[in-house]
Amino acid sequence: MEGFQLSEELVILRDQVRRIIREEIVPVEQNIDPDASELPAEDYARISKMTKDAGLWCMGAPQKYGGGGLNAFSMCVLAEEMVQHRMGLYNPGAGVFGRNVPAPIWSGTEEQLQKYAVTALREGHHTFFAITEPSGGSDPAGAIQTRAVRKGDVYVLNGNKIFISHADIGEWGVVFARTDSEAGRRGISAFILEKNTPGFTARPFKTLRTSAVPNEVSFEDCEIPVTHRIGEEGQGLFLAFDLLTRARFPYSAGNLGISVAAHRMAVDYVNQRQTFGEYLADRQAIQWMLADNELDIHTMRWLIWAGAWKADRGEDARVDASMAKVYSSEALGRVVDRCVQMHGGYGVSKELPLERWYREARIRRIGEGPSEVH
Repeated sequence: MEGFQLSEELVILRDQVRRIIREEIVPVEQNIDPDASELPAEDYARISKMTKDAGLWCMGAPQKYGGGGLNAFSMCVLAEEMVQHRMGLYNPGAGVFGRNVPAPIWSGTEEQLQKYAVTALREGHHTFFAITEPSGGSDPAGAIQTRAVRKGDVYVLNGNKIFISHADIGEWGVVFARTDSEAGRRGISAFILEKNTPGFTARPFKTLRTSAVPNEVSFEDCEIPVTHRIGEEGQGLFLAFDLLTRARFPYSAGNLGISVAAHRMAVDYVNQRQTFGEYLADRQAIQWMLADNELDIHTMRWLIWAGAWKADRGEDARVDASMAKVYSSEALGRVVDRCVQMHGGYGVSKELPLERWYREARIRRIGEGPSEVH
């Protein structure tokens, strides 16, 4: 591999995304609660119209269903820019570029895609992905205890999920349940669950992050039509894993983007801040931190780009996805920590986004699979 050359079209898209983040979203965030999870409705509507008119809506979704049809590599380049604002780590672009739907839906029937995926993409709906249970999240084949028992034209769900983002506000979600207790990973199926389904409840609870608040979910004799099953019975995990592997590259690019933004802030700050008659940038201790940031940022980017490029070629990129996820999530913590230190007291004030990034970055080493599992 000699290197990556971004196409002219991708460079234009990247620059458009960057401009909207810096000129539209960041100014709005500066005038609202620093822990806000969403933009004010009027600002969201205004900026979303702008992105739709510019053809920047749902760029990673298939063109056939109203998206931009971009591959994993292109979405990594754009995701790096989309997250570079205060709430960006867990609400990239504050949703103004559209919101992703759970990846397994793309294995659904045409009727399912039109009714759920297309509508959610077009309207920017929140959706949810319910796989993690109190018994564990990193080994779904062994941990899933939620049962789905078929009774005629419906499945009856009973069980619990945990850490399910947007389950309290999502229009619908994809739920994984065990349909065969003897078949291991081949005994788990995926279902579309609509909000307000009787027997389905979601209780949000607070964690370090303030966007995409997680929920405790329960199913009590919750009936789901057989027509809401995605794929064949027992195929649930297989539908999820390949698509989830590809999704880890843009997820990792989010870690990269916040690192880039924090580092940029630190560079600007140390070049204007003086102590004892010298700029911080002239002090070797600070120069070491900046150099370490650059090393982490460049390593992140190349791991992510190389893995996404491989996935787009149809090659097995599972190991690459895990390496990108582990390294980027751990490097993000290091980069933001150094940037907080360089800012001193300002680094932990809510006047700057660093303290929020510092808190939320800690979750990235656990979410989407802990480092140790990968």
